[in-house]
Amino acid sequence: MIGIIGDIHGCFNTLSELVRDIRKKYPDIKLYCVGDLVDRGNFSCEVIDFIQKEQISFTPGNHDYMFYYFMKHPSSLFASSWLYNGYENTLKSYEDRYEKLGEHLEIIKSAPLYYNLDDCFISHAGISIVLKGKLGKNPVSDIEKFDKAILNNLESESGILWTRDELLDLGKLQVVGHTRKEEIQLNEKNNTVYIDTSAYAGIKLSAIVVDKGKIIDTLSVPTKSEDIPYLDF
Repeated sequence: MIGIIGDIHGCFNTLSELVRDIRKKYPDIKLYCVGDLVDRGNFSCEVIDFIQKEQISFTPGNHDYMFYYFMKHPSSLFASSWLYNGYENTLKSYEDRYEKLGEHLEIIKSAPLYYNLDDCFISHAGISIVLKGKLGKNPVSDIEKFDKAILNNLESESGILWTRDELLDLGKLQVVGHTRKEEIQLNEKNNTVYIDTSAYAGIKLSAIVVDKGKIIDTLSVPTKSEDIPYLDF
């Protein structure tokens, strides 16, 4: 049994409450997050510290990678995109704490792009159906081929950090964020569940509990007003 949290986007106070709620109900559960820890909300630095302290595993989102590449490889495509995607509040969260910046960037870069677990497959945006021809009939059975396709398409609009395409049925529950919904949404056609419920837009932060490939519970916390600077994005 595992718990998986949606896109956080710097909403530290909301995240803290949601994690407390999950662990009150499921004290020993292992927690994951689908990424986008940073940007837009007020507390990106605090979110990464909390994720580490609470031993929450995560897959990096496109916002996390934009942050990393802007700082480490400013001429890259990822870096140029960051300036149009809510970067200001991330930088502000590191004021007077720039000593944490290098550590946090390495945490982001060292995180795996996906978790292929017995219970489910977790990534930020998911595995696009566009990649079907590159992955074969049983996508996650040939890991070398799978990883090559993921890395070769990392900057693509259909890549694991960016895609909003229809997703591929992987033969197990696929858990993703990235594509904003107002509620947790299960697509039974391709066995994919979307768990980004627009925390940074003032709606809520959500999580699911998965056991043996099935969603057995959902939990949500309304976004705390102190986590977001404005709502007109």
